[in-house]
Amino acid sequence: MATRIQITKEVSERYRRAQKKEKGKILDEFCKLTGYNRKYAGRTLRKHSKLKACKRRPGKKLKVRYGRGRKPIYTNDVRKALVKIWAILDCPCGKRLVAAIPDTLKALEKFGEIKLKEDVREKLLSMSASTADRLLASERKKLELKSRSKTKPGSLLKHQIPIRTFSEWDDARPGFLEIDLVAHDGGNARGDYCQSLDATDVASGWSEQRAVRNKAQKWTFEALEKIRERLPFPLLGIDSDNGGEFINAHLARYCEEEEITFTRGRPYRKNDSCYVEQKNYSVVRRNVGYFRYDTEEELMLLNELYNILRLYNNFFLPQMKLIEKTREGSKVKKRYDKPKTPYQRLLDSNHIDEMTKRKLKRQYAKLNPAALKRQILDIQELLYKKVRMKSGLKGAGEDESLVYVCLK
Repeated sequence: MATRIQITKEVSERYRRAQKKEKGKILDEFCKLTGYNRKYAGRTLRKHSKLKACKRRPGKKLKVRYGRGRKPIYTNDVRKALVKIWAILDCPCGKRLVAAIPDTLKALEKFGEIKLKEDVREKLLSMSASTADRLLASERKKLELKSRSKTKPGSLLKHQIPIRTFSEWDDARPGFLEIDLVAHDGGNARGDYCQSLDATDVASGWSEQRAVRNKAQKWTFEALEKIRERLPFPLLGIDSDNGGEFINAHLARYCEEEEITFTRGRPYRKNDSCYVEQKNYSVVRRNVGYFRYDTEEELMLLNELYNILRLYNNFFLPQMKLIEKTREGSKVKKRYDKPKTPYQRLLDSNHIDEMTKRKLKRQYAKLNPAALKRQILDIQELLYKKVRMKSGLKGAGEDESLVYVCLK
């Protein structure tokens, strides 16, 4: 490295004084000596020649100015609008974000949440996923967590053991759900604490959550019935783990009477229920955290939060489904479909009747994603206040998040 610096110092003065034709020869010679790329070599020599030509002023830093370059296409106004939409949609990746921008922008403009100039609007709608990721890189860096676990999830496999079946398990048809319980013990498994029943439709990605007092069969069954009432399609099948809250005579008898396919995964194989396991993090853990919730008031707040989350996640957050996975030696290539919300997947499905689709469209037209996000943040703040008061913590979580700033 020291040799290269010395060569640069020697050649830069000669390069500065040379004519155009001579500069080309000097540049060729310099590239051979240093191994630099031609463009980088020219820039380095110009920089050093300017530094030599200028006289330093005491106490002031020397600034070397270059040409202005190309005028940026995506201005600060475009970036601000993009950050706001990204924050409202819970900070998705570029591919999911770009797919969601057209519908989300219409909804935000309809409810007066955002006002854009025509040129800014056109740039947002024509933006590519890679450009969106590049413009959001600095904001994502602010949200990075330190000391994050380096554990990576395994590949997603689905193997089920049937218990009662009245029809074949059909992943392509809405109505077949994977269900699981998420514990809110906060690291202390003593006594009773709240659990969240998470149910995810395999075909559409539609998910429903309901908080219960504990793992008792009674509360789990009541929550499952409540979820069934809310589904925009008939419940055709459920797939659970081997926990006693699911594998019991009461639920098996209920499925038999209602002609619901009931299957279970293999013991100690979480990937058998990969769809719901994914939602356990992306919906439940990301929104309620890993704290201990064990009071009646916290249970009510959790269910209030889930009432809003079901609308926000199912109508506005696009998802990508794996459609092909191929292995070439040690490399695994995965191909995903176009990002769509569960709501859009139901509208595209041939198994959903027209009356249900019209009902979903009317419901969607009344929803404001920014207002839903504000309600979610308000309930989360109440939940965290309860946790802080109960555990005696002070000041935890009082800083305003990026989403709060964007929604103001």
